[in-house]
Amino acid sequence: MGCCNRRCGLIAGAVVGALVAILGGILFPVGDMIIQGTVEKEAVIEPGTTAYENWAAAGAKVYRQFWLFEVVNPLEVVEYGATPVVVERGPYTYMTRYLAKDNITFHLNHTVSFLLPNGAIFEPSMSVGAEEDKITTLNLAVAGAYSAIPEELHSIVDAMIKSTNSSLFQRRSVKELLWGYPDPILKGDLGFFLDYNNTYDGPYDVFTGKDDIENVGKIDMWKGSRSLGFWNDEYCDRLNGTDASSFPPFVKKKDPLFFFSSDICRSVSASYERTVDLKGIDVYRYSLLPSTLASPLDNPDNKCFCSNMKTTKNCTLAGVLDISSCQQGRPVYISLPHFLHGSPSLRTDVLGLSPHEEHHKTFLDVEPTSGFTLNFAKRIQVNMMYGPSKVITVLKKVKDYTIFPLVWLNETATLDDETAEMFKKELISRIQMLEIIQQVLLGVGIGVFVLCLLGYFIVRRSHNKKELA
Repeated sequence: MGCCNRRCGLIAGAVVGALVAILGGILFPVGDMIIQGTVEKEAVIEPGTTAYENWAAAGAKVYRQFWLFEVVNPLEVVEYGATPVVVERGPYTYMTRYLAKDNITFHLNHTVSFLLPNGAIFEPSMSVGAEEDKITTLNLAVAGAYSAIPEELHSIVDAMIKSTNSSLFQRRSVKELLWGYPDPILKGDLGFFLDYNNTYDGPYDVFTGKDDIENVGKIDMWKGSRSLGFWNDEYCDRLNGTDASSFPPFVKKKDPLFFFSSDICRSVSASYERTVDLKGIDVYRYSLLPSTLASPLDNPDNKCFCSNMKTTKNCTLAGVLDISSCQQGRPVYISLPHFLHGSPSLRTDVLGLSPHEEHHKTFLDVEPTSGFTLNFAKRIQVNMMYGPSKVITVLKKVKDYTIFPLVWLNETATLDDETAEMFKKELISRIQMLEIIQQVLLGVGIGVFVLCLLGYFIVRRSHNKKELA
């Protein structure tokens, strides 16, 4: 009777173990469904969700570091046609994006519109010098007039330059160059980022994800239009993806991330590079591919971004983007810092540049479950073009069209320690706890089942031997 009880108990234990293991197995898909449902609910942009709280507020501090390029041989360039030589001066650091989104308005088509306030506060402790530091750089008015005014009227440009004692290069303070100064030639204000302070970017209209979480954060309209209208091409004018602050949840490594940047007047994509530990959180690092600014010869998709055959050497020039169409005709070219991934001629036309992949690439660190961008570095270089002239005196020695680097910026933000701990507690730890429970139940269940089953066979074998004896 005792032996029978032991066998029955072991069978019962094996059954319980099997049930526990099955429960653990069931929890895997059920747990995934619970996680997915919770994340999708909190990722919707509407009051009361985690996504909205992070989205609407100013969030982590965003800094813009500026490195300006100083010409060390301006007289030789003008008088003898020497190749310009530049040195990098910086960083001069400003806090930007410190204001919350403005004019937030929800619409019936599951979109929300808003404005992004622009502003910059100088951070002396994070800078190499004061805003009053002087830099010798390209004269924006001369380069702008050269391109904007028809060649047959260049004699007027030459007269204006001479009457104001101006030249191809000028010496001004960092503050003037970045944020504006009264120009004697054009009788108006000029600056690298003249229209930035006390202005707005947008309005943007983005999908809330309420009806389809796959669309959350994706841009529906910018400045009231679903097309950019800068490139005269449906593909290049497309608003594609989000504003890069977040993406739809459950990001997959194999899928590129698309986002629009008003700074470069176009949409781009970033591809998975590697997984990074960010304050105890695993994030996917995405970066721009070299093909982003490749010449149309290497990337045919970029053909519609090439608008000037002469200055782009018949669209063979790589690494720069002519954005004059969205800069009121000003000869502005965007590139990665130091012409990273650009044609070698860009670095022989202007000497002193040294691109470095790690220091000069743009990247995003995205937490894959939530789709939130927790850390990023947006690196952009602003350049202007000037060229040869038989009429404008200060350009008579110039041999060819030159894309001259003015400044490059590194816009960065990362989550602080407090936010990181909250993120780990509210999301990561809960997911990990559920996974642990799943694995423990499965492991314990299988272990109990196997031990009880082995015990049953051992007891049964022993009983059979006694009966034979």
